[in-house]
Amino acid sequence: MEQSKGRGAQSGEASRRFGLDQREADGDWLDVQDSVDGPVDKLRTTVTEEHPRSILSFNASPDIPFDRSVNAYRGCEHGCIYCFARPTHAYHDLSPGLDFETKLFAKPAAARLLRETLAKRGYRPAPIAMGTNTDPYQPIEAEYRIMREVLELCLETRHPVTITTKSDRILRDLDVLTAMARLHLVSVGISVTSMEPRLSRLLEPRAAAPGKRIAALGALVEAGVPCHVSVAPVIPSITDQYIEAILEAAAAHGVRAATWIIVRLPHEVAPLFREWLETHFPDRAGKVMATIRSIRGGRDNDPRFVNRMRPEGVWADLFRSRFRLAMKRQGMTGPNARLDCAQFRKPGPGGQLTLL
Repeated sequence: MEQSKGRGAQSGEASRRFGLDQREADGDWLDVQDSVDGPVDKLRTTVTEEHPRSILSFNASPDIPFDRSVNAYRGCEHGCIYCFARPTHAYHDLSPGLDFETKLFAKPAAARLLRETLAKRGYRPAPIAMGTNTDPYQPIEAEYRIMREVLELCLETRHPVTITTKSDRILRDLDVLTAMARLHLVSVGISVTSMEPRLSRLLEPRAAAPGKRIAALGALVEAGVPCHVSVAPVIPSITDQYIEAILEAAAAHGVRAATWIIVRLPHEVAPLFREWLETHFPDRAGKVMATIRSIRGGRDNDPRFVNRMRPEGVWADLFRSRFRLAMKRQGMTGPNARLDCAQFRKPGPGGQLTLL
């Protein structure tokens, strides 16, 4: 199968999970399409602006450490083949494959909507997680600057946030992050999957190179912004060999906290990932999937709460032991930034802060 240049998924088939109508190009037409219409255009990124009624989402999941989040974008141009958020595109009759990384949605009114929520009488502050679904610092953030506006609002209202990204584009907001850090209002996690640029281009074609992510962590440390390196996801026989090297590189830049997550393959991610393996690593595709199944109770994915975040079995124990030993060698701990909710001040009309 021919790889789409600069894209992670190999195909763009729509999901069949919701029983939606399928659309396929006719095989006879494909034989003469180029001579009639000319060559098919290269995949281009499109962005549709969304205007939802609210931006703050709440959850009651027992296995994640936050109960609210803001996602400024849907879809992600980074194109990470393993991204567990890919299936969300199926809700809109779009492909979790190529559509997820080429047909994006932006919410330019995010800061205004968040201001309205924070101003409500019954609102009680708790850290807002950003980047838990799609990356808030993906390439289109350079134009939209939605994260910048949201962070400025959180600084104004003294509202704590956590940020997860794999982009050094976060440094464009370093001034705001530094001001928030002084008030104990922010914690940042940057995920690094490997230390090999070529492998990273295959896994995450439009994300920052590993070296840039490590350097961004160093810049955050120097600025006094609490941060940690996230070795995520660990993919057996593909990226697990870099666990120790990632922690060593992060520690050399002053990072003193780390975490890890094993790969998850929910819904349409599993077939997309299998397709990617057969394209790039056919020699070990079977071994990779066999190992993943061994830590997921014999399935490609274990969807049960708690279990989905706690891999089991011999391989899981091995990765866990390696990670703990590597952390000990580098003098690292788990993320331990303490965010302060007590300073929160409700925003008033027109951007004014209320005294109550």
